[in-house]
Amino acid sequence: MPHVTYYFSMLSPWTYLAGSRLEQMAAETGTTISYRPFDIMALFPRTGGKPLGERPPARQAYRLQELERTRKKTGMALNIHPAHWPTNPAPSSYAVIAAQQAGGGDVGALVQALFRACWAEEKDIAEDSVIRAALEGAGFDPSLADSGLLSGAMEYADNLEKAVADGVFGSPFYVVDSGQKFWGQDRLDDLRAHLKGEL
Repeated sequence: MPHVTYYFSMLSPWTYLAGSRLEQMAAETGTTISYRPFDIMALFPRTGGKPLGERPPARQAYRLQELERTRKKTGMALNIHPAHWPTNPAPSSYAVIAAQQAGGGDVGALVQALFRACWAEEKDIAEDSVIRAALEGAGFDPSLADSGLLSGAMEYADNLEKAVADGVFGSPFYVVDSGQKFWGQDRLDDLRAHLKGEL
């Protein structure tokens, strides 16, 4: 049974635009998923990346065009300039980690709900009420927003180290137990083909 380690930043619009495609292909191919939110701002200086505001104007302008094109291709609602971005990604990341540890709900649905809250619903995913609502909507105990803080914080820091060790340099990033790596939501078709043994 294949396994995908899914590295992502809660600040990434590209990860939001991946939607539920990873979960759909996992169901199709019998693949399991480990969700690993990480601090992309801490990753960039260690892997040669730059925060958005430090990139050349041409790259920033191109990003906006690509986001709009991808929004149209996916049919997903997207506010390219959301009201609460950037925000503190740690609280929502801790909630995802705690939910995965607790089990009993749908981690993929939780991740997508949090991204949707930021990029389509103009909500601040650092706020406790937003996180609790997403947890409950995905079938988890909303109190995980509180009880998972310590373990979430420890694993969140560890996820960064694992990301660096696994050669991750962006979000979303998919590492298959076969050793193959795929960067970006625009590589999900390639990931599907690989999981099916076609690539």
